[in-house]
Amino acid sequence: MTRKGVADSAAADETVGSKGSVLVTRPAGHAAALCAAVEAAGYTVHSQPLLELQALSELPPSQRQLLLDLDRYQHVIFISGNAVQFGMACIEDYWPQLPVGLTWYAIGDATAALLHGFGIEAVTPGSPMTSEGLLTVPQLQVVADQCILIIKGEGGRVTLCEELLRRGATVDELACYRRACPDLPAGELAARLYQWRINLVMISSGEGLANLQTLLHWPETTNFRDICVIVPSQRIARLAQKAGFEQVMTAENASDVAMLHALEEWKPGFGE
Repeated sequence: MTRKGVADSAAADETVGSKGSVLVTRPAGHAAALCAAVEAAGYTVHSQPLLELQALSELPPSQRQLLLDLDRYQHVIFISGNAVQFGMACIEDYWPQLPVGLTWYAIGDATAALLHGFGIEAVTPGSPMTSEGLLTVPQLQVVADQCILIIKGEGGRVTLCEELLRRGATVDELACYRRACPDLPAGELAARLYQWRINLVMISSGEGLANLQTLLHWPETTNFRDICVIVPSQRIARLAQKAGFEQVMTAENASDVAMLHALEEWKPGFGE
């Protein structure tokens, strides 16, 4: 038997008695809890990050000044748990004791829990856990002439910033980390999807979806159109459908709980 044949046979044996084979794509170091829960639910689970998180080696002077001026803001918004991880590391370099009088915000409960570990009680939108959700919280409705700091990674969506500017606020953005596509050899991701006999892919963000498309060149993407993808919002669902995926399920948000709830609704052959 060839090496590929051995691998395919092993993958087939692995999925016997399983509800299906699921790929979790969270960044390295962020997937363990979701993988364990998916496996506990009776699925064969594999992990392949579709996003790499990289700390910036050094913030430019303009960004360092935002940290020095932290006490002039009325509102500080963290748009993800990653923003907490990298952003609080930067803040603590400049503020061993946090300034008082600020209102802190988290895009979701998991992000708020991370901030709680730093002694910060954050305002959250509940559901949806998105920029649009944050824009509905009462504290951000009347912000004319107030100063707002958004802590995030490089790039990303501009909806939150643009709407707060429209409401008359002064808005600054602190980019404290970057997101990158994993460096995989050409054809490697397709080979893994085949070898692992993946039925369903959990995608946590629009960037993860974009990187999936990058790592699967167009002919390969069409080969996997029958794979179901779970995405965290209607916006990303539309992007997945536009990319050619025929089976798209939308979770309430990107949290482990929401992803697992969507998985409970999935049945092999969904969308046929």
